[in-house]
Amino acid sequence: MKKDQGGVNVPALRSHNAALVLDLLRGAGETGISRLELAERTGLTPQAVSKITARLRAEGLAAEAGHRASTGGKPRTVLRLAPAAAHAVGVHLDRDELTVLLTDLAGAPVALRRRPLDLGAGAGPVLDAVTEEVRALLAEAGEGPVLGAGVAMPGPLDHRAGRPGRVTGFPEWAGHPVREELARRLGLPVVLDKDTNAAALGLALRPGAPGSFAYVHLGTGLGAGLVLGGALLRGDRTGAGELGHQTVQLDGPPCGCGGRGCLEVLCLAAVARGEPAGAARILGAGAANLVRLLDIDQVLLGGRAVLAAPETYADGVREVLAGLGLTAPVGVVAERDAVAEGAAWLVLAPVFGKEPGRLHRIGPVDQIVGK
Repeated sequence: MKKDQGGVNVPALRSHNAALVLDLLRGAGETGISRLELAERTGLTPQAVSKITARLRAEGLAAEAGHRASTGGKPRTVLRLAPAAAHAVGVHLDRDELTVLLTDLAGAPVALRRRPLDLGAGAGPVLDAVTEEVRALLAEAGEGPVLGAGVAMPGPLDHRAGRPGRVTGFPEWAGHPVREELARRLGLPVVLDKDTNAAALGLALRPGAPGSFAYVHLGTGLGAGLVLGGALLRGDRTGAGELGHQTVQLDGPPCGCGGRGCLEVLCLAAVARGEPAGAARILGAGAANLVRLLDIDQVLLGGRAVLAAPETYADGVREVLAGLGLTAPVGVVAERDAVAEGAAWLVLAPVFGKEPGRLHRIGPVDQIVGK
């Protein structure tokens, strides 16, 4: 293959097809999956699958899960993912709280630390706190290899450069090299993304996730993570999903973003007044705009404010949608730490061939990888 056609070397090809196999092992859970099934579902030859699984077992990433009866010949060996083989750190850097979580290779949480935090204290003290908590978490957990740390924080931010933009209410963070600094401090690869994008990524990789949905997060701020056609919509600068800064009242109160009458400032004001039903109606107006604009399959609500009154918010948003003739179902993400778990998936997803912009499994690369 010519260089100008984007040729890929053999180690990279091996990594790609191994990721396909690992993802099927992940999906099979504890019951496991046979080599023959892996070959059928990946499109790889049985010989290629055998070589890939042998390598994964040698590296401790896969293990035997017993045997399954065969229609002829000896019983088939069933393989499963070995979750304890590797781990990832997920960091949720909120405006007033820091959550640091350790997951295994399958994304299951195994340890967690939480502490109050003031994002306005500045990058130095805040990143000191992140460094301290991650180190303490790893020391307490005492688990195996750590692949890296995913960091999720309020946007807007540039995920490619690993730097926040003008975070609403905290403009002093704009342009700070968060990813580079934390990677140096922790001695780990670091991925930085917006909090709502991280949560949406984690949700999209759950079994049975809808192909298109909006994760609407109402906590210390308001934003959305968008998954369309199985792909996380981030935008070139991670600017997609700034739901909170839709103007819904032209002469409304000023917002920290510089606008007036933003959905976020109106919604948070209702929350502060102790009016969750009112906040839910405002949130419903924003959700309706998303459904109309993007034709999504489902609206998922989450965040600290929503979890304080989940039925009120779900019912309120449903009523607004139904009143407008919109049929997208509304659900609530019950996990308080959905953002931190999603942050860990920023690191784990590529291991399973799930790049954030392409969450569905794609087919195998040339069978040369199995030779």
